[in-house]
Amino acid sequence: MDSPSPSCVLVLSGKSSAEMEIAKTLKSSNSLKLPDNSEVKIFVHPEIQRPPSEESFQIDLFMKSLSTNQFGRFFIWSPHLPSTHDVVSHNFGELPIGAVCTTDIQSKGRGRSKNVWESPIGCLLFSFTIQMDDGKIVPLLQYVISLAITEAIKEICDKNGLPYLDVRIKWPNDLYLNGLKVGGILCTSTYKSKKFNVSAGIGLNVDNEKPTVCLNAVLQELSVASYKFTREDMLAAFFNKFETLYDLFIHQGFQALEELYYKTWLHSGQRVIIQEKNEEQVVENVVTIQGLTPSGYLLAVGEDNQMCELHPDGNSFDFFKGLVRRKL
Repeated sequence: MDSPSPSCVLVLSGKSSAEMEIAKTLKSSNSLKLPDNSEVKIFVHPEIQRPPSEESFQIDLFMKSLSTNQFGRFFIWSPHLPSTHDVVSHNFGELPIGAVCTTDIQSKGRGRSKNVWESPIGCLLFSFTIQMDDGKIVPLLQYVISLAITEAIKEICDKNGLPYLDVRIKWPNDLYLNGLKVGGILCTSTYKSKKFNVSAGIGLNVDNEKPTVCLNAVLQELSVASYKFTREDMLAAFFNKFETLYDLFIHQGFQALEELYYKTWLHSGQRVIIQEKNEEQVVENVVTIQGLTPSGYLLAVGEDNQMCELHPDGNSFDFFKGLVRRKL
């Protein structure tokens, strides 16, 4: 016989009394589930008694720094989860829009194309819910999230008099610092009742040097200041920034954010070699990246001045090793 799955602890909290009432209702109804149907134990913050630990996410510190009207205000924390993304996507209909789930340790985090996201202690791991009307712009949401992270990092540095950490966006959904991956984003969506229900998952290396690099390690190299990025401040700064950028995105389109995005990404003017089959031969063509197309793919120009749209082939670990060209 299979051994029963260990129970999962979820601690619910809210910024306002209205959100706290939702938390109490969800606890009393015990309606939050996990995809594997393992037992879920629900508590409402601060009723759970747990020993203080530097490794545990401090809900009160996060709430104190949060200044949004919607995003992040309903909060779920767990000391250990298979995946924060599974919690919000599996319970999307039970949660208010903008609800966020975070955990200290994640055992089954994932990226695009079933890639595994390693999740050691010190990594900020969270997923949140968004609902959108226009399916055409859903693919662009991951770019808004990327920008919100880089802008939040800038704001924390400015606020605390710290040297600038040059976190850059690698299309379509990675964040790089000093040439190494420091974060990643995964958005999934379902269509129901004429709405696109989007679950956005983010992993950001805040205080974990492995497996690549983290914000605090680079900050320590650049500054003698004692300040350290915390997951609580980083998550609050992200939502404070995301809500502003998302409002611009919804009401003015991604064009309102394009200039800032291009200043932050790694690819303007980048030359890429595209391998294409011509009859039985593989022909290499060089194209230069110009920006993004309205659908969110890469806009490039070939040596023949022909504009084209570049798509990932879906198989390559590195998107720039397997781009497919479509002439415009």
